[in-house]
Amino acid sequence: MDIKIGMENVSREVSIDAALETEQVLELVNKAIEEGTTLQLKDRKGQQVLVPGSKIAYVEIGQDASRPVGFGAL
Repeated sequence: MDIKIGMENVSREVSIDAALETEQVLELVNKAIEEGTTLQLKDRKGQQVLVPGSKIAYVEIGQDASRPVGFGAL
């Protein structure tokens, strides 16, 4: 699942490809924002991303869809 996180006063967004369900991401983001704690997400390669909950401006949660590859892909 593609997740993009925008932070206050930062021009670039953080992008992560995580192996989580939408509900899990929403729960983690809401908890970090409400409690002012750090949002911790792990991508599919095992790298961990930490974002301060108080600095989160927006979160975009994409669909978990496989991307077609090759000449016959539509």
